[in-house]
Amino acid sequence: MYKVIIGVVIAAAIMIIGFMIIDPNVSGNQTTNNQQTTQDSGSAYTIEGEVNKPGTYVLSQGITMADLINAGGGVTHNADELAYFEQVTLTAGSTYYIASKYDATDVCNNNPIVKVNINSDPADTLTSVNGITSSIASSIVSYRTSNGVFQTIEQLMEVYGIGNATYRKIRNYVTLHA
Repeated sequence: MYKVIIGVVIAAAIMIIGFMIIDPNVSGNQTTNNQQTTQDSGSAYTIEGEVNKPGTYVLSQGITMADLINAGGGVTHNADELAYFEQVTLTAGSTYYIASKYDATDVCNNNPIVKVNINSDPADTLTSVNGITSSIASSIVSYRTSNGVFQTIEQLMEVYGIGNATYRKIRNYVTLHA
């Protein structure tokens, strides 16, 4: 019995050593200089929603939404091009969302989601979105009057009364331009 156990342990050790000789990267501790250089010279930007490869990307500072979308493999066929500006300069360390044009939960529906324009619609139109109350709609109008047009959907979280939960609830139902 002990001879069998010792034989299995020796065979396993020989196989591990053999694999390490064949592929020295098996140890998992490899870090290339290229990866370290990329991380040291850039900043992290996260993209979610209707992109082919959502995730966090380390890119140079001062990138535009178009640069981040390209890093994410481009937008999907369901991306709403009215929900982002390609030339807006992004803030490092932030997360950006590309809204969908069609409701992903309704596979039979060919009608686009009815949306409101947060940069031009009046407060009473904004309230047609579930989650935007009359006070939040007034705050959105006040914000854009004081600060200019919204450059990204994420700026909604700077509006008084809109927290993370409300933002996630309404982000598919707003656009930035017509």
